[in-house]
Amino acid sequence: MDTIEWTDATAMDEVPADDVIGILVAGRDIALYNAGDEMSATDNVCTHGHARLCDGFLDGHEIECPLRQGKFDVRSGHPTCAPATEAVRTYPVKVEGGRVYLALD
Repeated sequence: MDTIEWTDATAMDEVPADDVIGILVAGRDIALYNAGDEMSATDNVCTHGHARLCDGFLDGHEIECPLRQGKFDVRSGHPTCAPATEAVRTYPVKVEGGRVYLALD
C-alpha cells in the first residue's frame, strides 16, 4: 500500500484569508492559496507568461497571472481564460494542528 508523504510547508496563519503567498518547499517555488477557507497549492510560475502567480490577483478560486492576465482554477490548475491554455501543476494539501502540509510527489 502506498502512503502519501506530507511535507510541512508553513503555519496556517501565514496565509491570509482570500489571498495567495509564495513559499519555497523542498526547493520548489509554490503558490499557496487560502480561498474561502479552502487551502490549495500550485506551482508558482504561470505556464503561459512565466510570471509568479503569488504576485497575481486571487478572486474566489481563480488566480490571475500578473503578466498577461491568464487565469487558473487553483483547485484543479486548469486554465479558465486565455491566453493561458496549459494547466499549472497542483499539489494535495492538508491542514493539521495549525500547519499546512503538501504532498509534493
